Amino acid sequence: MTETAHQDRPADTEAIHALLARGCAAWAAGDGAAYGAQFTPDGTDVTYAGTVYHGADEIGRAHQDLFDSFLKNTRLVVEITDLRFHGPDTAVAVTRGDVRKGGPKAPGAGAGGRLGKLATYTLVRGTDGAWRIAAVQKTRHKRLTEAFSFRLRPATRPAPHPSER
Repeated sequence: MTETAHQDRPADTEAIHALLARGCAAWAAGDGAAYGAQFTPDGTDVTYAGTVYHGADEIGRAHQDLFDSFLKNTRLVVEITDLRFHGPDTAVAVTRGDVRKGGPKAPGAGAGGRLGKLATYTLVRGTDGAWRIAAVQKTRHKRLTEAFSFRLRPATRPAPHPSER
């Protein structure tokens, strides 16, 4: 894991990792309701295809249909690359990830292969003390387009992130 260290917030960091792991486990089990339960009641999920789902119930219902069809026997792989806290009850996590064929895989078993998607999660702690996903935006990482852009316009290349040093 190349995540920015949070020595001062170890319990919250662990809880956020557990939240995303529960979402991955629900995905691998093909359980839309459990996947949706990781979101706030008014959460937003902007999918890789650009579809916008609103609310935990809709996210769960739609994903159940996907798990029963296009995403049957797949698993979600998520690696946090950056985690920042913005106050006591809000965090933003930038992740690398992908969807893989093959159903459940043991936690910590590794992603295997290149992770071609990025996602930004806005995470909030509810009044019950539990962290949930308030919003997620998924994007495909277009390496060739990025490399071409950097070559033509070097000033567009971002500085190395602390996690990449």
